[in-house]
Amino acid sequence: MRESGVRSADRVAAVQGTRLMDTGPEEAFNRLTRLASVVLGTPMVAFTVVDDVRSFLKGTPDPAVLVGADGTFETPIKEAACQVVVDTGEEVCVGDVGTDPRLRDLPQIRAFGAASWIGVPVRDEQGHVLGNLCAMDSVVRDWTHQHREALHSLALAAAAEITLRRALRDTQVHSLVAALQADRSADLARTLQQSLVPVSPPQQPGVEIGARFVPGGTGVEVMGDFYDVVPAGDGFGIVVGDVCGKGAPAARTTAMARSAVRTAAHSDADPAHVLGTVNEVLHVWFAGRTSFVTAVYATFLRPADPGTGPWRVTVASAGHPPAFTVGGRGGVGQLGGGGRVLGVGAESMITTETLDLYPGDSLVLYTDGVCEARPPGSHSQFEETGAADALARTRPGASAAAITDALVDAAVAHSGGTVGDDTGVVVVRIAP
Repeated sequence: MRESGVRSADRVAAVQGTRLMDTGPEEAFNRLTRLASVVLGTPMVAFTVVDDVRSFLKGTPDPAVLVGADGTFETPIKEAACQVVVDTGEEVCVGDVGTDPRLRDLPQIRAFGAASWIGVPVRDEQGHVLGNLCAMDSVVRDWTHQHREALHSLALAAAAEITLRRALRDTQVHSLVAALQADRSADLARTLQQSLVPVSPPQQPGVEIGARFVPGGTGVEVMGDFYDVVPAGDGFGIVVGDVCGKGAPAARTTAMARSAVRTAAHSDADPAHVLGTVNEVLHVWFAGRTSFVTAVYATFLRPADPGTGPWRVTVASAGHPPAFTVGGRGGVGQLGGGGRVLGVGAESMITTETLDLYPGDSLVLYTDGVCEARPPGSHSQFEETGAADALARTRPGASAAAITDALVDAAVAHSGGTVGDDTGVVVVRIAP
């Protein structure tokens, strides 16, 4: 007899491992549901975690309306619509619940007067369904492709928050005492960082990718710099970002931004639109807090003739330092950069530039730690001119890894051997 998804022992163990059951809604998840409410145009949005017996509410736009005296709200799984999502592990999208025998007679559907319902699974890093993010409306309606994509994106963000909490717990970041355990603290910070930033750059056909990130200061806190390589249409995209702050808050924002980029890139080939989506997510996520993210997102479109034709590259910037190009036969160019940082306003301000890269050419993306590197006690920053000079000194035909190391090493040397701020460089070189 098949063990249903709801009753799967591995899944239930994974849910218990989150330590989210038997607890009330939390603001981190409430913020995600508020964004979903705005995008989907309905106030009835919920994020629940589900074991084999109960569904526990962990996020909703206005939790005070639902929670009891103990601050929690639970529903027997047999009465809850989320059982269908958890059992199948698939999206459930119903414009008219009266026509769906799985939902129409459920006590929860009747209690909320739901005429339409949509739910998507929230999974852990092993793929176990921990719960669901759902929305309902009191009228029959069509859930659009945009609605569905937004809900999936926010489900990934919820999963990222859960993953981060596990990483924080497993690495004991909350109990770090840097003054007494500096060496051990650095090890723990590196362990957590590896869950947020690729240990080695994911490679793509037809290009070389080099990446190197150096934590600033003592290295006992998680960096605010990040990057990721994502599928994007007939090619790929690379995002490099810098989160305001360090430690657990920055790590949460990093997980959120990376998840939003990765999800948006699957359905939108325009890098400016992708960063605009990230801005929407972060604006609600910050909820008035003083924080922001700078980012550059570049898409690489493969040529029809990979051997000789150029790659069409579009670079979108949101308050991030301007990218450089390094020619296959030498020569350094600089893009314009610009745009406004992400998360500070509901409307984004993104600048874009398009260029062609031929075999041997490279695009260099970096964080502001490179340009702001300076010796202790000095105001003499490395600046963009120092970065350009370091790139100009690389030998023609240098690999992506060699260009990466040349720029990072030059910035570190300028600052006296250590950097005060996180410093990151990613180089994409078109294979010659």
